[in-house]
Amino acid sequence: MQDRCTFEYAIIRVVPKVEREEFFNVGVILFSKQKNFLNVKYQINENLLEAFTDEIGVENLLEYLKAWELICAGAPLGGAIGKLELSDRFRWLTATRSTIIQSSKTHPGLCENPEKELQDIFMKIVL
Repeated sequence: MQDRCTFEYAIIRVVPKVEREEFFNVGVILFSKQKNFLNVKYQINENLLEAFTDEIGVENLLEYLKAWELICAGAPLGGAIGKLELSDRFRWLTATRSTIIQSSKTHPGLCENPEKELQDIFMKIVL
């Protein structure tokens, strides 16, 4: 029980036509300050994307999501945001925005293993 730590997560959504506010889930981003953990997991269902729109290519979405991955990792290609503290990167990525890729509000929880929790949430919410 003492190994449990707090974490926060948000669901990553694709909103093909922002003005219609329709979306589908493509990923999860999870942050735990105590475990020094920030990671994202995503997968785009191409059939679902085509059902929503034919104006957005899956390659473009994957490119944007890869940038989220680089920012989470603090990689040099993550730019200025990737150089921030983990908590600041998480807050920046989960900030409210009106773009094609958005995140839900953040949700808290307790876990022993943030990586496993990320996988579990991903399996329940995205797949």
